[in-house]
Amino acid sequence: MRRRDFPAVVASWPFTLNGQGRRKRLACLSSTYHVRSHSDNFITRFLEGYWINDDYFPPPFEVASLWMHQLHPADIGRRLCQAYNVRLCHSIEEALTLGTGKLAVDGVLLVCEHGDYPHNEKQQQLYPRFEFFQEVVKVFRASKAGCPVFVDKHLSYDWQKAKQMFNWSRELRFPLMAGSSVPVTFRRPEYDPPRGVELEGALSVGGGWVADGGIFHILETLQAFVERRKGGETGIQAVQLLKGERVWQAASEGLWNRALLDRALACSETAKPQIPPEQMRAVLGLIDYRDGFRGAVLALSEVSEYLVALQPKGKPAAATLCYIPRENSNNFSMLVHGIRRMVETGKAVIPAERTLLVTGALAALMDSGYENGKRIETPELNIAYSAPARSWYAPGRGS
Repeated sequence: MRRRDFPAVVASWPFTLNGQGRRKRLACLSSTYHVRSHSDNFITRFLEGYWINDDYFPPPFEVASLWMHQLHPADIGRRLCQAYNVRLCHSIEEALTLGTGKLAVDGVLLVCEHGDYPHNEKQQQLYPRFEFFQEVVKVFRASKAGCPVFVDKHLSYDWQKAKQMFNWSRELRFPLMAGSSVPVTFRRPEYDPPRGVELEGALSVGGGWVADGGIFHILETLQAFVERRKGGETGIQAVQLLKGERVWQAASEGLWNRALLDRALACSETAKPQIPPEQMRAVLGLIDYRDGFRGAVLALSEVSEYLVALQPKGKPAAATLCYIPRENSNNFSMLVHGIRRMVETGKAVIPAERTLLVTGALAALMDSGYENGKRIETPELNIAYSAPARSWYAPGRGS
């Protein structure tokens, strides 16, 4: 996406009206709300507006309600409700109905990230995204109506719960979008492989956060690129999670392309590590797709960025940095812009199938890691879809 194309691609009017001529309303559901939390990165942008490069976008909707599951010691949610005249709710049902007994909002923002939630033995944090979503669906059913819903990050730590969430969206016919800010942030250099590209390999690289929340970012970033390959997405056949020396042994056995790591790291903008990758703590995920393609995700302890390298057939490898502006978290702004588009148009800019597929692959990878690197077959991930004609990501270099 070229920056000069940006104004033509997305709208920038100050606010959007619903069919009744009033400003559209957004219900916000938060696990906990403090500075630099995901709730802050999303909800505050809908309250105050947001920047993408030099373009400012005023708040497009009325943030009508806020419900918080946990109150953080440094909570800002209550004060923002007071400052912006937002209804602070005691239940999800109240947040969606505004006390009317039926659905009274035009969009739902579900941000269940951060907060005091346990981890299981597989390094999965047990966020109750499914339980929050279930309450939303109850309101939709009772109201015999629905509206667009965005779920931050992966749908659930549990595959069956994630699939049920997706199935509800299709049964009740409400738009669903989910995922991470990393695939839609600024790309340095800007690189969007053409849809239908023939790929011989792909690698996504990230840092050393190897609980499911960290691996999700790397895995969804990989998927945002490889879903554009020839034939479209066909689903995932099997996954395997390897650690330590087994990572580099897999490279020597040709299970992933070691040269793509060098190509990806060449896009790094941080200080280069003083040790070679082979001496870092490493975790590797091998992703075998149903059409025979293989991709890989790699977490390295001395890396603090998200990088992608692809090997197109018959061409030099290509790579990019998915840039995270740490000074202002503007990696979230394009995802906020995508949520805005979905609420305005009723159409998701990111296919929900992508996040569903990644959610299932992530759960299987965590099973593989728990079982000491066992290859996990994933017949349930028979999920086929087509990538959008043009990927949704932020144009320009970012700030």
